[in-house]
Amino acid sequence: MAIKKNESPAPRGMTRRDVVKQLASTASTAALVKAISLAFPGGVNIAHAAAPEVKKAVLGYIALTDASALAIAKEKGLFAKHGMPDVEVAKQASWGATRDNIVLGSENNGIDGAHILSPMPYLISTGKVTQNNVPTPMYLLARLNLDAQAISVSNEFKDLKVGTDASPLKAAWAAKKAAGKEVKVAMTFPGGTHDLWMRYWLAAGGIDPDKDIALITVPPPQMVANMKVGNMDAFCVGEPWPNQLVNQDIGYTACTTGEIWFKHPEKALGMRAAWVDKHPNAAKALLMAVMEAQQWCEKMENKEELATIVGKRQWFNVPVPDILGRLKGDINYGNGRVATGTKQYMKFWSEHASYPFKSHDAWFVTEDIRWGKFEPTTDIKGLVNKVNREDLWRDAAKTLGVAAADIPPTSSRGKEKFFDGKVFDPDNPGAYLKSLAIKRAEV
Repeated sequence: MAIKKNESPAPRGMTRRDVVKQLASTASTAALVKAISLAFPGGVNIAHAAAPEVKKAVLGYIALTDASALAIAKEKGLFAKHGMPDVEVAKQASWGATRDNIVLGSENNGIDGAHILSPMPYLISTGKVTQNNVPTPMYLLARLNLDAQAISVSNEFKDLKVGTDASPLKAAWAAKKAAGKEVKVAMTFPGGTHDLWMRYWLAAGGIDPDKDIALITVPPPQMVANMKVGNMDAFCVGEPWPNQLVNQDIGYTACTTGEIWFKHPEKALGMRAAWVDKHPNAAKALLMAVMEAQQWCEKMENKEELATIVGKRQWFNVPVPDILGRLKGDINYGNGRVATGTKQYMKFWSEHASYPFKSHDAWFVTEDIRWGKFEPTTDIKGLVNKVNREDLWRDAAKTLGVAAADIPPTSSRGKEKFFDGKVFDPDNPGAYLKSLAIKRAEV
């Protein structure tokens, strides 16, 4: 076959038909890129990142508003945009189920990663909460939100109008116990964020969470039903369940967790370390998709659509009014107190919500030392450096073209102050522990 000038020969072994097929494929690819470019005017970021090694990952989530970024990344085609069209976002029954499925991994019908309580990657990586204490190394890739959990109290104690100060409950609960009744307070997973918010709130009010009450574990979607039948006196969980409790007039919101610690970290995107190490490009693609979804979720003009999407049966199966109000910062506490337009809305992207500060993870580990989940001799900094992969977040942010103002200069947000005046210095967690009156750790 004669070759014209400027025409490359077909590779050895290729027929004319093969060449035609290849050209057709190239043309199809070009058409596909053009179509995606039109659909996403912001740019086709996958052109600037190495292609994912796989097109699928299985991510778990619990029916909580702070899982919204995963739902939106799936619903809006953002996983597909970044080269992973087959990502599965699978509902989990509880945080215990999330843990068990992460230990299994998708190759054993489990999951590769999840919307997860921020301390869980640390507890799972060290084997503190796994079967036979066998560690399953994990990485924390991003934070999914700040604020917008709540501590709820049964209407049995509505006249007390408890707020951030839990102390009025001390005498009421002591009287209930003296009458031979058990006082039950629920959280969602031992050592997880809701456990830590509840413990902090109780201890600040002089109530020992291990001695004065029975602290029980209840999956988030089951909180409202359990309080309705009188199985608990208080609980801590994420939205939309506290708002649903108020809407059903079963209990009231004592305080939002942002009133305990404003702009506090909450859920995270956690992945099995083995999966990330094997598929670094795919992990980056997942991160970029989730980060884009977080930016979309943050916009106030998207809140109604967001609530409508996640409220669907296949996601949360929750009425939109139970979700929407607090997404916007409008809070009916259910005890006569109503606040609108507050800053206690869920932050998905603003205030560096997506970036996983190492200083925040240091607080989670320190609090789990406080309550006996980790030994006092734990190398906090070493453990955080092993699990927290903020470097991967920064790499994804750079490829995504995230504005410099949205990328923190360091991995520490510095000292953090709580509602009761306590201060956590990530450079001196020991001093923080010593300042706490109620704790299990000997410091």
